[in-house]
Amino acid sequence: MLSFASTARAMGWEKECAARGIPGRIIPLPGEITAGCGLGWRMLPEDWEAWNPRLDGAGYDAATPVMQ
Repeated sequence: MLSFASTARAMGWEKECAARGIPGRIIPLPGEITAGCGLGWRMLPEDWEAWNPRLDGAGYDAATPVMQ
């Protein structure tokens, strides 16, 4: 789960991911995470491992593992 400081950053991230074919989607942050605008980008763990080296960490505020 990636969190964002603002809705604009979350929407920009979503657009960039769609353009690059990065899997995931914007969702409301789970209750155990309180950050920024309340939106997060959810990726499966295996997708995170594959894409993390190619993602720009400046685009999001934090990465937090969330168990479901």
